[in-house]
Amino acid sequence: MKKLILLLLIGLSISFSAQAKVIKILAIGNSFSADAIEQYLYELAAEGGDSLVIGNAYRGGQGFESHWKVVEKNKPEFEYHKVVGGKKSNQRKTLLECIQDEEWDYITFQQVSQDSGDYPTYEPWLTRLLEYVKQHVRNPKVKYALHRTWAYPQNSDHRAFKKYNKDQLQMYRSIVAATNQSKKQHKEFCMIIPAGTAIQNARTSFIGDNFNRDGYHLTFGLGRYTAACTWLEKITKQKAIGKKFRPKGVSEEEALIAQKAAHYAVRHPDKVTEIK
Repeated sequence: MKKLILLLLIGLSISFSAQAKVIKILAIGNSFSADAIEQYLYELAAEGGDSLVIGNAYRGGQGFESHWKVVEKNKPEFEYHKVVGGKKSNQRKTLLECIQDEEWDYITFQQVSQDSGDYPTYEPWLTRLLEYVKQHVRNPKVKYALHRTWAYPQNSDHRAFKKYNKDQLQMYRSIVAATNQSKKQHKEFCMIIPAGTAIQNARTSFIGDNFNRDGYHLTFGLGRYTAACTWLEKITKQKAIGKKFRPKGVSEEEALIAQKAAHYAVRHPDKVTEIK
């Protein structure tokens, strides 16, 4: 009997190991990608048995045009934030060094927040960045994606909010339109990661418009957790709803709101779903 139980446990262990995945993700972005992937994504994925290697080629407050200008000169102006085994490191590197550090499974791109809903600011810079990355990746099967970021809270005093008439829904709809247009132009993009839709969904809950800490960045707990749940579903295909892991200070009820907001953003990325 003991031998049978042991064989069953070994079989289960082998089965679990076969299902678990190591997934390597590199974001080319700024503080909005830091908000989305550097904190809780690793822990959420680990709960489901997947091990993530997370890289963020970070330049604070910079977008496609600014990135390209330092890339074409091969300047080491990216802060390379990396999460391995749940532990963070930070080095200053060129984008080339970030790209070639791992055989990435996914590489994502995002526009700077103030221009995220202004499609003419995407080009030709995104095309040039994408072509550069394609020339230098180590994994020929790498998948490319767009990170759809979030609209500012309605009370934001960010100077660029005027571009959207200081209207949160106008900004959100502009971001949806711009990212959809970009994906349509670039067949290389296999997906849009709709973190911005998840945040907009979550704002319909009893929590309201309280997912930002300073008028544009996400709150350290619930805001970042909502974005991470969205990345989890898109990248690993794990379902966010029902996850036990939640950040310190986030209640079970709040975590469920975030999980539902992310889940419905993945199901319906281009529209706001009310979360009850």
